[in-house]
Amino acid sequence: MIPPAIEELYRSDSRRVFATLARLLGDFDLAEEATQEAFSSAVERWPQEGVPANPVAWLVSAGRFKAIDAVRRTGRFRDRRADLLARLEGVEQTNAARASHEIEDDRLRLIFTCCHPAIDPPAQAPLTLREVCGLSTDEIAHAFLIPPATMAQRLVRAKAKVRDAGVPFKVPSAADLPERLEVVLKVIYLIFNEGYSASRGESVTRADLSAEAIRLARLLRELLPDPETIGLLALMLLHESRREARTDSAGDIVLLEKQDRRLWDRRLIDEGCELVEQALASQRFGAYGVQAAIAAVHASAPTPAATDWPQIVALYDVLLRLDESPVIELNRAVAIAKRDGPSAGLAAIDAVLARGELTSYHLAHAARGELLRQTGDRAQAKAALQRALELAQQGPERRLLARRIDELARDGSTEAP
Repeated sequence: MIPPAIEELYRSDSRRVFATLARLLGDFDLAEEATQEAFSSAVERWPQEGVPANPVAWLVSAGRFKAIDAVRRTGRFRDRRADLLARLEGVEQTNAARASHEIEDDRLRLIFTCCHPAIDPPAQAPLTLREVCGLSTDEIAHAFLIPPATMAQRLVRAKAKVRDAGVPFKVPSAADLPERLEVVLKVIYLIFNEGYSASRGESVTRADLSAEAIRLARLLRELLPDPETIGLLALMLLHESRREARTDSAGDIVLLEKQDRRLWDRRLIDEGCELVEQALASQRFGAYGVQAAIAAVHASAPTPAATDWPQIVALYDVLLRLDESPVIELNRAVAIAKRDGPSAGLAAIDAVLARGELTSYHLAHAARGELLRQTGDRAQAKAALQRALELAQQGPERRLLARRIDELARDGSTEAP
């Protein structure tokens, strides 16, 4: 039986322990084994010895010694034994020699490692999500809208590349940071999205992932206050401000127009809006800055009816010039429906679906079903919502879709023949 305190520490800090061990070992697999061994030692020893004053440091130290034992005991790492032992036994000297521009956070350092130019660009973000945050292959595949088997192969190849090419586990120099920023921002936002709207399971959100993404964005902003870094932080804060209003007491989803806006976190909204102004004032803003501006329009509306939908559509037009994403087109179509009516929005969604890029994206079918319902086409609305239900993997989303389908059936049964 694992003590609750250790189980909670594993949930909250195991990736922190892993990140530090990955830096020290230079090998994902060895670091993963050392992390698991360290927590196993904690389960055995802490109930008798007590929880140490600095649990994370204890776990890193335990993992380090477990790795040394593994290297000495097995031949699996024979070719790298001398290098690994020297690395592990020289930790203090390494720490003392850190360059002044290095980021004092191993998880952020690990993100830059996973985003190294030697790694294929399509694999950089998935590898970071797996190694920094511990997301499963299925969760990462959902975030990228590709089959889990394809994602698994991509991750295996990426880890092999890190190992075989000797990709360094360090933060790039200050001169090299800007060119690496785009991928790092993408990774942080994907981490946030998985926390803000979990890909599967019975919880709508995973607050730990959202908080981690915001924390990493704050650190990155301190290191490199680029307008897009500021824009991304603003975007995440504005979304996070609605967390408490997004579900009811039963854990079911509350859609934006039904949310109790008194539950929105005004502190986060004020900070987010201030950051939006900073990003836009720079005249060097990008896609994250524009998305943050859209979120700010929503956050500034006291009621759903007061939302400035023409402004939101105009911002989506700008956003599409910066990022021709089908998901952005879908969101723009929903905004068009709010501005011009459901038929206009439906035509825009159908145009996106006709290209085949979002045929497996449940939110596209859910949005189409809602607009079909608004136009009075209940049969087609039910078919679209049923398709969305087949694709959805998150428990609360599935319950919401099932309720919508039941409502359509009840409405149809009460109509006069």
